[in-house]
Amino acid sequence: MTLGTGTTLAYLAAVALFIFGIRLLRSPQTARAGNVVAAFGMLIAFVVTFLEWEADALTLGLIAAVTAAGSLVGAVTARRVPMTSMPQFVAAFNGVGGGAAALIAFSEFYELQKVVNAGLFVLALAGGGYVLAGGPAPVAVAAGVLALALLLGILLVIPIGGADMPIVISLLNAFTGLAAAASGFALGNFVLVVAGALVGASGTILTYLMSGALGRPLSKILFGAVAATGTGAAAEAGEKPVTSGSPEDVAATLAYDADSIIFVPGYGLAVAQAQGAMADLMRTLEAQGKDVRFAIHPVAGRMPGHMNVLLAEAEVPAEKMYDLESINDEFDATDAVVIVGANDVVNPVAREDGDNPIAGMPILNADQAKRVVIVKRSLSPGFAGIDNPLFYDQERTTMLFSDAKAGLEGVTQAVKNQG
Repeated sequence: MTLGTGTTLAYLAAVALFIFGIRLLRSPQTARAGNVVAAFGMLIAFVVTFLEWEADALTLGLIAAVTAAGSLVGAVTARRVPMTSMPQFVAAFNGVGGGAAALIAFSEFYELQKVVNAGLFVLALAGGGYVLAGGPAPVAVAAGVLALALLLGILLVIPIGGADMPIVISLLNAFTGLAAAASGFALGNFVLVVAGALVGASGTILTYLMSGALGRPLSKILFGAVAATGTGAAAEAGEKPVTSGSPEDVAATLAYDADSIIFVPGYGLAVAQAQGAMADLMRTLEAQGKDVRFAIHPVAGRMPGHMNVLLAEAEVPAEKMYDLESINDEFDATDAVVIVGANDVVNPVAREDGDNPIAGMPILNADQAKRVVIVKRSLSPGFAGIDNPLFYDQERTTMLFSDAKAGLEGVTQAVKNQG
């Protein structure tokens, strides 16, 4: 496919917008603009490709109709999907992108009778080699390779647990980019090559950084995933005493015994849709002169940035959100920590040597604060399936057994009444 000068320049402009849009995604304040900039770049690339391609009016009309229908479905779905389902939504979008690349590869193979996208591992590689060797029924074998790749993807993801899912989503995103780049080579479309390479490179870098930061080698995540044993706190809840309290007790701790407070949100916050209640409690405490901050663990939630997006949705200022490295040294000087729906990411067991599932994983040092409040439905363990000794620190920890939203709303009202 020979490109004209105008098309080449337009593609370069689209690529520049992709790169600039990704740069804007580095900050919550500019992330929305980054999405718009990158989307505009993709619009340029699509329109130019559409106009460059020589085809009959019927074919162009069908492409325009399908594109419009897909855009409508995507826009409506994106607006309706709740934040708790965002990881599944992102994964589905990655699947759609990979599926599109696979269809392009298959169509190119059918037109030229050669393989564009080979499968993974022994059977898939053998199938690809068979097709390259020019054996009989190459179309059927190529379809088999795609089926093997689909099965491999399913089997690869099934054992992955929630704590590792952010890393796996990033890895799958990288795979999608590589598939798109390969399709670009097959089509001779360099803007698709660059866009796919950007996605593949950013996904690979993020995967590497997250797995390293969490002390979880990628091989262990993919081939030796942690599996909850169902033991631990759930089994021992009746044997170990805890200090439980009411919303009024928690309110008294925050109102009278704490000037500095750190909130630690977890997946339970997302499930209960309690980000608004947490933001209301923040504003109520700040009205009384309290210093309130938020500590975000890299795997709090089910994908990178999950908690940041939830809190931003509740109008929590971005400057109040701190990542693990920025705030971990501040806990020992903090009067109170409020943990909502988090478990493994604050479990001190991670600091111990041994073969426990979270050994070596960086955690938030919530146990070093003067007082700890944990809002949780029960003493059940987190994904790792191990007990959390922080629950049973009767001198410092108060357990508020409640749904996250109802519990935080109760504390907020009690703080107002005491004020």
